[in-house]
Amino acid sequence: MLRKTWWPLVLTSLIADFRIIFDRDPAARNWLEVLFCYPGLQALVLHRFAHWLYVLGIPFIPRFISHIGRFLTGIEIHPGAVIGKGVFIDHGMGVVIGETAIVGDYTLIYQGVTLGGTGKQSGKRHPTVGENVVVGAGAKVLGNLLIGNNVRIGAGSVVLRDVPSDCTVVGVPGRIVYRSGVRVNPLEHGSLPDSEAEVIRALVDRIEMLEQQMQQIQQPQPVPVLQTVLAGKQELFIAQSDSGKEPQSDESIPPRCRIQDKAIQQFLDGAGI
Repeated sequence: MLRKTWWPLVLTSLIADFRIIFDRDPAARNWLEVLFCYPGLQALVLHRFAHWLYVLGIPFIPRFISHIGRFLTGIEIHPGAVIGKGVFIDHGMGVVIGETAIVGDYTLIYQGVTLGGTGKQSGKRHPTVGENVVVGAGAKVLGNLLIGNNVRIGAGSVVLRDVPSDCTVVGVPGRIVYRSGVRVNPLEHGSLPDSEAEVIRALVDRIEMLEQQMQQIQQPQPVPVLQTVLAGKQELFIAQSDSGKEPQSDESIPPRCRIQDKAIQQFLDGAGI
């Protein structure tokens, strides 16, 4: 029964894997080139066969097929990983997908990506990736995390926490940037936000504002003679008092540099709210 129901699903997934390449890679010229020159597709073909054997409970052979696929394509996918249909592994060299990882339909994975676990705990220890997710080159998603649908993970990011749907993650560690109401093409890598640049820009603007305030405070202002005499007597009286300091009004105290900018808060706590 399992054999009759499994193979149609495998065949449907392979057809979707083949067609998605023409949609997402402008370098794909013809079907012959895709079949023989795309290691991502070859790795998925071997994985789906190995996963079928893994589900049947056959020992050694699924892991050996995975090892052969790694040798031929440079892509290591554990036979226990669940890969959805229409998944495209572009270039593919150095991609590692762990045993309990789950990859949703129509996910785009670039070279050097790791969907790995942390520690030696048993059970579910690898990430679950939703549908229509883009994982940039060199990104690392570690642990039993939940990555929502339509998420974009920037190149080189290290994701260590769950990511809600329709978000973009950038940086090390990965910080979440919401893009509400904006649907971005998965191939538009240049549209990824730069949270570090936004925070640096906000800090530079704050420093410039504080410098202007300091310059205004340090500028000498003309003081009438009577006020000068009174000020001298007041300073003498304060010096003899116990406090030894003159109370300052709120207007004379320059505003402090408080971290109130939304970009700075997002950068520091990584919440993306």
